[in-house]
Amino acid sequence: MSNPSHSRSSPSWIELWKAFGAIGLLSFGGPAGQIALMHRVIVEERGWLDEARFLRALNYCMLLPGPEAMQLAAYAGWLLRGVAGGLLAGLLFILPGFFVLIAFSALYVTLGEVPLVAGLFFGIKAAVLAIVAEALVKVARRALKQPAAHAVAFLSFVAIFVFAVPFPLIILMAALAGAIFFRQDSARAGMPVETIGHAHVLPTLLLWGGLWALPVAGLVLALGPESLFAREATFFSWTAIITFGGAYAVLAYVAQVVVSTYHWLSAADMLAGLGLAETTPGPLILVLVFVGFVAAHNAPGGLDPMLAGVLGAGVTLWVTFVPCFLWIFLGAPYVEGLGARPRLSAALSGVTAAVVGVIANLALWFAVHVLFAEVGEGSGLIAVPLPLPQSLDVPALAIAALSFVLVFALRAPVLAVIGAGAVLGAFAKLSGLA
Repeated sequence: MSNPSHSRSSPSWIELWKAFGAIGLLSFGGPAGQIALMHRVIVEERGWLDEARFLRALNYCMLLPGPEAMQLAAYAGWLLRGVAGGLLAGLLFILPGFFVLIAFSALYVTLGEVPLVAGLFFGIKAAVLAIVAEALVKVARRALKQPAAHAVAFLSFVAIFVFAVPFPLIILMAALAGAIFFRQDSARAGMPVETIGHAHVLPTLLLWGGLWALPVAGLVLALGPESLFAREATFFSWTAIITFGGAYAVLAYVAQVVVSTYHWLSAADMLAGLGLAETTPGPLILVLVFVGFVAAHNAPGGLDPMLAGVLGAGVTLWVTFVPCFLWIFLGAPYVEGLGARPRLSAALSGVTAAVVGVIANLALWFAVHVLFAEVGEGSGLIAVPLPLPQSLDVPALAIAALSFVLVFALRAPVLAVIGAGAVLGAFAKLSGLA
């Protein structure tokens, strides 16, 4: 469990720190952009993981509650340097965004809305479109190697993009199609099933389950179940369990509860928090940190409001992301053993094909919302986002087009692409073009 040794080469701790630190600082663009960035860095540029292992990890993370990109970082770190590597990679993915969001939250409760924040990352979000497109092309090229896989990917895209079919149902049907229709290859790489064992299960449950549950129980017992910190701990622990299909699947529920039931925030506060979270690195679910900060800051009590806000944000971060490490460290060894079972491996290949369709959906959804200021929704059974042509953001389109040239024609490094986008975005905002 502590040293899976599944990678082509094991990076040093300094190399791991640099790579995932950079990913954490540059992980804009939602899950599609974050997955694309990780693929570019750890598969294409560093060669630490091969395509099959990366896709197997991605498949598993897409099935879990919680932010799939953060869990993919933890899984990759586990493959490269064991549990400590998974912990380091996962923390480096979320902590930059956490500290940035703490700062933005403090500014928000002090000064109110900060429009400049959205402008600072305007160019980065447009540039990320090219990185997402590149990753989608490469993943599709390597994952869709038979006609049945192309069909599953296309049908999965149509199901989620056009008809908003629930994500778990898509994955279930894709796994079934893979097991029935996909060619089975018993020579797929993976840990032999007989070597997996179950020795890690109890220690993992005790450690990570305890790190999750004991602080929650301690807050409830020490402060009472109706105290703000205890209610934040229990509520956001619950959201960590039900967040299947990404952050957007649960944010409507969170907004309803914290605004209408608990009255921790106003609807305007919630919208501002979502905007701040979308312009910071890390998973979008970090918006819960903003909620925890503002709720604790506004709550009556003896603590300094800013200190209370930071503590509320810390409680929220803990109960939101500790479960992610539990899911990864508990299940990853079993996922790595699926390659030795041909039919299960074929089912997982079906999930891989579906994930290509899901990433295509995320990429298109992200592109529509970056390039158009106003986006409507379809009616009835059709759920296709409908951008208003007259709301096209020309500066965003220009930055995205230049980024496509940098990525596909000039093969520019990720930092150069994102840096160019940031500079152009700042110019567009300061000059009034955007």
